[in-house]
Formats: sequence, C-alpha cells, structure tokens
Amino acid sequence: MSWWSETVVPRLIEKACRSAEILEERERWVPRAHGRVLELGVGSGLNLAFYDPTRVEQVVGIDPSAALLARAAARVKDAKVPVELQQARAEALPFADASFDSALVTYSLCSVDDLSRAVAEVRRVVKPAGELVFVEHGRAPDRGPQRWQRRLTPVWRRVGGGCRLDRDVVGALRAGGWAVDDLREGYTKGPRWLSYTYEGTATAS
Repeated sequence: MSWWSETVVPRLIEKACRSAEILEERERWVPRAHGRVLELGVGSGLNLAFYDPTRVEQVVGIDPSAALLARAAARVKDAKVPVELQQARAEALPFADASFDSALVTYSLCSVDDLSRAVAEVRRVVKPAGELVFVEHGRAPDRGPQRWQRRLTPVWRRVGGGCRLDRDVVGALRAGGWAVDDLREGYTKGPRWLSYTYEGTATAS
C-alpha cells in the first residue's frame, strides 16, 4: 500500500479536490481565516490562493504526506500571504499552546487516525476564543446513506488515503470543546453516501 499511498493517492486527492463545487466552498470559507493561521491537512496547497492578505499574517500548513507537501511547495510562491509548510500529523502538532489565532481544515478530518486527539490538539494550539473554519464531509443523517457509508468505509479507507465516510465531524468538534457558531450542512452533488457536507466555524470554548 505504500506505493499506492505515496503515488496514486496524492493524484486522486488533487483531482477530487479541484471540482467546481469544492472551489466555491474554498472561495466562501478560506477568507474567513485570520491572523496567524494553522491549516490542517494542507495537502497540495489548493487553499493557499484564497487567503485574504488583509486578514492573514501567516499560514502554517501541515500534512503527513511528503508527496502532497511537495505539490504544495510549488503553490507557495503564488500565495498572497507568507506560508510555511511542515510535515506533521494533526494528532501531534509540533507547536506551543495558544500559538495561532485561527485554524482551517478542508476535507482532512475524515482521514486522521484519531479524530478526538486531532480536535484536542487544534484546540490546544489555537488561542482562547480562537476560530476554526471547517469544510468536511461525513456521516449522513439518513439511514439509507448511513448504511452504505458503514459498508463502504473499510474499503474506501484503503484506497482513499484513510478517508472515513461515516464520521460525525461536528459531533467530534462539540465533544472536544468547540462551540459550533455557524453551521451549514446538506448533500452536495454526487452519491449520497459520499456527499454529505458540513461547512462552518467553531470557537474554542
């Protein structure tokens, strides 16, 4: 699986995350980040073009994938804000407590190994009352899609870089001490077992 993870998965992620619909989500939510920003799962750097230079001091992007970070590095030079890239996992962030004003995550919490730990780590490194901006897919509210999500997730994880279809992302945020301030959720284009999306902001309470 290492060849698949290092060679094929980065290309699949890049292609999937460049859809017109996801582009609109980036345009809508990335500019909400402010100050010194931690981007979890920066991937190939597709969000870098959307940060607002009037609101952002610096972006620190982390990702566990060296292959995806190499793609992101090519986009850093075109970014309108200072960007630093680091190879790291969301469950073990190499930063001091309260060192970021805000955090951003798009389509990455589905694939972290330990969601509760990742949520806690982000809360640790974001300042009190700091904001998390998120766009994620996850568990659908309807029984039919939920059944398919449970059935498909074991296979999907193996071919999709660890992505879980049936994660309750918002529930995990709330359980981890985040107050969800602005939440928009619903099905987007595509199969219902894949397309239930959560978009919004949360505050470290």
